[in-house]
Amino acid sequence: MDYLPLFFDLKTKPCLVVGGGTIATRKARLLAKAGACISVVAPDAQDELAQLVKSSGGQLHTQDYSSALIGQSVLVISATDIESVNRQVSEDCHARQIPVNVVDSPALCSVITPAIVDRSPLIIAASSGGESPVLARRVRTQLESTFPASYGRLAKFASRFRDAVKSRFSDGEQRRRFWESVLGGTIAEQVLAGSESEAEIALQKRITAGDVADRGEVYLVGAGPGDPDLLTFKALRLMQQAEVVLYDRLVSEPILEMVRRDADRIYVGKRRSEHTMPQEQINQLLLRLAQEGKRVLRLKGGDPFIFGRGGEEIDLLAAHQIPFQVVPGITAASGCSAYAGIPLTHRDYSSSVRFITGHLKNGEVNFDWQEFVADHQTLVFYMGLVGLEQICTKMIEFGKPADTPVALVERGTLPTQVVHTGTLASMPMKVKNTEIHAPTLLIIGGVVALHKSLGWFKR
Repeated sequence: MDYLPLFFDLKTKPCLVVGGGTIATRKARLLAKAGACISVVAPDAQDELAQLVKSSGGQLHTQDYSSALIGQSVLVISATDIESVNRQVSEDCHARQIPVNVVDSPALCSVITPAIVDRSPLIIAASSGGESPVLARRVRTQLESTFPASYGRLAKFASRFRDAVKSRFSDGEQRRRFWESVLGGTIAEQVLAGSESEAEIALQKRITAGDVADRGEVYLVGAGPGDPDLLTFKALRLMQQAEVVLYDRLVSEPILEMVRRDADRIYVGKRRSEHTMPQEQINQLLLRLAQEGKRVLRLKGGDPFIFGRGGEEIDLLAAHQIPFQVVPGITAASGCSAYAGIPLTHRDYSSSVRFITGHLKNGEVNFDWQEFVADHQTLVFYMGLVGLEQICTKMIEFGKPADTPVALVERGTLPTQVVHTGTLASMPMKVKNTEIHAPTLLIIGGVVALHKSLGWFKR
C-alpha cells in the first residue's frame, strides 16, 4: 500500500490554496464542502474562487507566492501551472511538516486528494496514488452508480439509534447482526424510499423486542429489455441484496450475472405453450419465501406492470401484508425502438402510441381492429411473432394501407439485435423465409420509415 487513506476534519481550520485558476477553484470547492477556512494566494483569482474565500472566512492575497503566507495552515494545495512555484511550495511545507498536495505532481506531495463519492456522512474515496487519476475517476463513477444519494440519509438515520441499540444489545456480535439485518433489510429500504417515519417506528419496535432478524420482503424488479446498462440504480441495489431470485426467460444472462452471487436462483420462465411454473404457483412461491423471512427478488424482463403480470403477484402479497417494492424497468417498446432508431412518436408521423399484447388465444388474435387503422399512431405488439401474419392481414382488411411500414425487432438492445423491416403486405412472407429468434417486438406505423436514417449507428 503506497498511501494510508485518512479522513481529515477541516471544519473552520485554515487551509491555503496557491493558484487562482480553474484547478485551484476546483480544489477550493472540496475544501469548502469540508468546512475549511480557505485562503488563496495568486496574482489573479477567478470570481468563484474569490467568493469561496470570502464565504469561508479566509483571505485572498493578490500577489505572488511567499512562504510567509503558509502561516498556521493545516493543509496547503498548490495548483499553479508554474513548476518552480509548485516545487517551492512543496519544499516549504515539507520543511514545516505541513501536509501538502501539488496537483498532478505526486513526487512533490505528502498527501494526495482522491476521487470522492460524497454521501455525507458516508464518504467513499478512491485513489490510484497519482499514477492514473482518470482511472480513479472511473472507479468513482462506478461507485456513484452503486451507492444512491439517499445513503447519506440512511447513515444519519442509523446514527440516531446507536445508543439505543447499544443499550439493548450488550453483546457486540448481536449488535453487529442486528445492524446488518437493519441496513440490508426492509427498514433501510423504507429510509432510502423516503418513508423515514415508518422506518423509525419499525426500528423502535425491533429494538424494544430485541429482534435481531428481519422479516421477509419481495422486490418486483423490471430488468429492462436485455442490455444491463439500462438497469436503474435501485434495481441494481435490490438485486445485490436479495437472498432468493425468481427470474424469467426474458432476463438476459449479463443481467442475471449482476445478481448477488450467493443468492438462490429459481427459473420460472415461460415459453409459448410451455410454462415451467404456472403463474399461480409463482405467486404462492413468492408468498411462502417471504413468510419464511427471505428477501425475495422477482426479476422480470421489461417492466413488471406492462404485460408482466406484476399486478397479480403483488395482489397476493398485499392480501397477506407482505412488504414489497416495485421497481419499474425500461419496457421493450421503449428500449427496442430506441436502439433500432425508431422513435415511437414523431410530429410528422405519429401523435400517439399503443402497447398491445400479441399473444394468441385459441389460435386467434381478437382485437377491435378498427381502432388500429387510424392515421398518425404507432402500434407496438409485444410477443407478436407467432400472430404476425394474422395481425398484418387484419390490419389491411380493416383499411390500413398495405404499404404501411413495419419493423420486427429481434433480441432488442442486445449485441445480437436484428431489425427486420418491410410493409404490412411484405412482412409475413419475409418472416417465413427468415430464421428469427425470440424475443421479438413488432412495430407498425410511419415512424418505422425513420429506421433507415436513424438506425445506422453502431453501439
